[in-house]
Amino acid sequence: MDQKSLRIVMNPWFAMGHLTTFLHLSNKLADRGHTIFFILPNKTQSKLGQFNLHPDLIKFVPITVPTVEGLPHGTETTSDVPFPKYSLLRHAMDLTEPTIKSLLQELNPDFVFFDFTQWLPSLARRLGIKSIHYCIISPFAVGYLFRDESTMDALMEPPIGYPTSEIRLYTHEARVIYHINNEKEFGSDMTFVQRMLMAAYECDAMGFKTCREMERAYCEFLEKKFKKPVILAGPVLAEQPNLPLDAKWVKWLDQFESKSVIYCAFGKLVLGFELTGLPFFVALKPPTGVETIEEALPEGFIERTGKRGVVHGGWVQQQLILSHPSVGCFVTHCGWGSLSEAMVNECQLVLIPHVGDQLLNARFMGGDLRVGVEVEKGDEDGLFTKDGVVKAVRLVMEDDSEIGKEVRKNHAKWRDFFLTEGLENSYIDDFVQKLQSMLE
Repeated sequence: MDQKSLRIVMNPWFAMGHLTTFLHLSNKLADRGHTIFFILPNKTQSKLGQFNLHPDLIKFVPITVPTVEGLPHGTETTSDVPFPKYSLLRHAMDLTEPTIKSLLQELNPDFVFFDFTQWLPSLARRLGIKSIHYCIISPFAVGYLFRDESTMDALMEPPIGYPTSEIRLYTHEARVIYHINNEKEFGSDMTFVQRMLMAAYECDAMGFKTCREMERAYCEFLEKKFKKPVILAGPVLAEQPNLPLDAKWVKWLDQFESKSVIYCAFGKLVLGFELTGLPFFVALKPPTGVETIEEALPEGFIERTGKRGVVHGGWVQQQLILSHPSVGCFVTHCGWGSLSEAMVNECQLVLIPHVGDQLLNARFMGGDLRVGVEVEKGDEDGLFTKDGVVKAVRLVMEDDSEIGKEVRKNHAKWRDFFLTEGLENSYIDDFVQKLQSMLE
């Protein structure tokens, strides 16, 4: 029997990492003939157009972000505002509810996928539409973070019933997570974690880009906790860009030995890279208060590192750099999207998480899976040193390092798994089948 062609509305949180993750899934679904209506802020359409591989089936639905006092004029995504103003942007998204209701009535989809708009499941239910809470973070992170704790200390240990794991938070991390979780949302009595818990409890199913082979126990924990299906889309690997890597970067990388270059997409670590003696490529935004990267670099750094170091103050084609034969180490802040890209490449992982789910991603990758090494930090203050960076890089890069041998072996095993022929297709087909069964 032929499967019904689905009509799906995507309504992700207005942050580029969320928008692109939802669009990657949209491409996989459109591959199979399903129609997607993708809600996004007006000006963001031009930034995402190049990633829409099926413009005939994935229809962008631009909407205006409502004005909120304190939110700079023209704000559309989190990239337009600092972290403390994210709550204002969430409030602006809450104010789109009447617009979303009209769109759902007009489009009459089978499903609406969402993440931060906790009011959407109730609205969808009234309209006879199924809601999927599609989380761009992982089941192990959701299971650990989505809980309404009354003390900071409680967050340092996993919740009751959580699978046996090496995932824990340090004191300074628990302090930050507790503050984020329990801060009141703008214009509401609800805290951030209450928003996320409501989204999880109210939806018809939770969806993730992961595999049961990697996170089975965590998925079962969520199904039991939230009493609903957890459906998995598999690795949802982004399509390789059609454009080749910039010629200037190819020329620079080609001069180095295989697997010898360190790649990093954020700053603060350049002195550590210098001390490794290895070639390095750092891509980052200029820090606040300076106009160029050069102004921010330590005195004499450029002269000392010469031709073996590039510090670039703009966007680079990360996927293509990670797959270049000369790149042997990826120093990452542990965003789930970046880790997904890294897992299908051969570069080794040095983990230095910053905030939120990145902290748990680092423990999972470095502890549960043992595919990378985390840079040591102080428990109370979270500070790390250039020597700590050097130590972690050497552990994964040096041939005679026992830890390096272990993480290289484990990384190779998981890389082979993710690249297994037919794996992704079977997961997406099963994902669609589970959606179909929800309509029966």
